[in-house]
Amino acid sequence: MASQMLHSVFTSFPLSLKTPLSSKIRSKPSSLIVAGKSDPHFSGRKLRVAVIGGGPAGSSTAEALAASGIETFLFERSPGGAKPCGGAIPLCMLDEFSIPPELIDRKVTQMKIISPSNVTVDFGKTLKSHQFISMLRREVLDSYLRSRAESKGATILKALVTDLEVPTSATAPYIVHHTIDNSRQSLAVDVVIGADGANSRVAKSIKAGNYACAIAFQERIKLPDDKMEYYKNLAEIYVGNDVSPDFYAWVFPKCDHVAVGTGTVCSKQNIKLFQHSIRKRVKPKIHGGKVIKVEAHPIPEHPRPVRVRGRVALVGDAAGYVTKCSGEGIYFAAKSGRMCGEAIVRASEGGERMITEDDLKREYLKEWDAKYITTFRFLDLLQRVFYGSNAGREALVELCGVEYVQRMTFESYLYKKLADGDRREDAKMVMKTIGSLIRFEIWFVKASCKSGVLWSPGDLR
Repeated sequence: MASQMLHSVFTSFPLSLKTPLSSKIRSKPSSLIVAGKSDPHFSGRKLRVAVIGGGPAGSSTAEALAASGIETFLFERSPGGAKPCGGAIPLCMLDEFSIPPELIDRKVTQMKIISPSNVTVDFGKTLKSHQFISMLRREVLDSYLRSRAESKGATILKALVTDLEVPTSATAPYIVHHTIDNSRQSLAVDVVIGADGANSRVAKSIKAGNYACAIAFQERIKLPDDKMEYYKNLAEIYVGNDVSPDFYAWVFPKCDHVAVGTGTVCSKQNIKLFQHSIRKRVKPKIHGGKVIKVEAHPIPEHPRPVRVRGRVALVGDAAGYVTKCSGEGIYFAAKSGRMCGEAIVRASEGGERMITEDDLKREYLKEWDAKYITTFRFLDLLQRVFYGSNAGREALVELCGVEYVQRMTFESYLYKKLADGDRREDAKMVMKTIGSLIRFEIWFVKASCKSGVLWSPGDLR
């Protein structure tokens, strides 16, 4: 989803301290290929992999596999569809994934974060002249990545996967049941990659376990020229119980419109009320705008209990790789897909031999967790600290005004590596954080007593 901007605050914050088929196909078509039973090496063919889902995760997996000669099938049900998403990506992704400049709608160099009481902080003061956050439309990015995977040799199938038949032996194939133009078909493969989002059918097929999901709601609004000029390189984040009790709302610029949205985990049934509130808070800035698209989708809140089972691996949203607090998912989707694809290439010796669950866990999961799992856990902790009440949100916005926090934030976010900090500054920030949290809690309690209205700090609108 959207809102990678806030991820930077949290990741760099200084711390010293299927609908199933009505009748399944039970017999194996004569065209199904079964791996050799005794010799793990293939004879006359390469490893066969099905990648379910054609977003950044699936396309990056397919590209890595196909580029190494592995027989790769990429399933995407709606190639022309547009996933609801803020569309922000870090600077390092442009080079790491060779994203062409023409795909970028806007280069955001100004950021504002607005507190529950409408205190506004300029969150881009430390950006250097060559630094920016890229804003893209997902339909444009996804189409490009799929096309690139196809150019490397992946077969793109415009198909709805309806069921995954899991084998009972270590070498028998997985059967991917799918429909193409209402025609039921089946494909046998050695390995399956689930890149089919938060409601992954692949994950359900392998009993990967459940996870909490947020709901994101977004409107694309075409603004008058003067209003669009204001947002040409500006992104805004709004926090407060009115716009979300446990997340935040955003206004992100796109090619000829802005994306205005919000999200929540704990109060999904009220998402339209929160969307009404964010539109109310930004009303003067978007007055005269026309809604051109309304979108909603689930966002996973933590990694799934199981991400590898048998010869099936989950990547991207299907694996739960969306960061808490920020909702950043595009980079981690593409990164997990590429890492998984490269892991399979290594384990299969370039597609020459069958792989196992142990191979996937060792080459993919172990590497991913070593690199990123601490970040995900850390963000989970910080969401509880800063998003538990409006007092915490006020403290968060205050801290975002500190230049040291901003510098550490963007160095870490833009390049996806831990910035070198200063221990004395880190210690100061820890004390300032504690002081801000206490001060705003006291302020809200005093305001409550003075007004004669009994409420908790989380109740302020």
